[in-house]
Amino acid sequence: MNFLATSIEEDVVDTSAIVKALLVRTGGFVPLDESTYKVKKIVAALNESQVPPPDVLDVVVCPSADYMDLVRGSLRGDFQIAAEIHAPSPAECLGIRNDDVFTWQYLSKSLSEESIPWVILGTSKRRVSLNESNTFVGEKVVYVLDQCGMKVIACVGETCRQREAGETMDVISAQTKAIAAERVTNWENVVLAYDPAWATGTGKVVTPPQVQEVHSEIRKCLEASVNAEVASMTRIICAVPLTSKNCPELAAQSDVDGFLVRGAPLKPEFIGILMSATTQDEA
Repeated sequence: MNFLATSIEEDVVDTSAIVKALLVRTGGFVPLDESTYKVKKIVAALNESQVPPPDVLDVVVCPSADYMDLVRGSLRGDFQIAAEIHAPSPAECLGIRNDDVFTWQYLSKSLSEESIPWVILGTSKRRVSLNESNTFVGEKVVYVLDQCGMKVIACVGETCRQREAGETMDVISAQTKAIAAERVTNWENVVLAYDPAWATGTGKVVTPPQVQEVHSEIRKCLEASVNAEVASMTRIICAVPLTSKNCPELAAQSDVDGFLVRGAPLKPEFIGILMSATTQDEA
């Protein structure tokens, strides 16, 4: 495993338990001054954390727009920064709509000029709640790569209905092919993330064999749509519920290259997730 992005929700109360969190995701559910205090504490913990070196693990921190400047200005240099794109059209990534300046201010070309190298696209939440089509997600991936000069974490994943209907592989294949079809020319700047909608906030367990099966399908799609070299080199990470217990087994899967972590950073056991970065190399 060599790639890790993680999240901390804004309603965390006990920040003392957040020892090794790597992705700060905050919002407007608590007062701004209280949120700022918490974010500062989290960043301080990040800066003191002991993690595998950059040649073993890429760590990407994704703050909300409210705290982008704060995190970027105080985070240690070996951790990278990401933004999550919320623009409803590729053109609006440039902030063309004057009535949505707040929403799009961190989605402009200035992101790359401000040393924010990564964006996250196509999350299951947006695909489901906003009906983002496969083609649209693919267009945004290429637009950000080519026009903004940034790197992309592009998510794919099925709904509960699709999994229960036995449509998982068809859905994953279509989503992956839609990204490949948009003529990506710099795959070294793309990370694909398996983000199953049915496992987000539902309490349902995603098993390592299920994750490996999907990741293998993604690689097969890349080989068929692009070439074997791209299929082999592209990092595929998973955005499933994680604990220190299931991380080593997940990291040991041959096609799992990292994690997009959400709830686990709120727990002290997050250190176990970090240390699983070496599991695949040792297997």
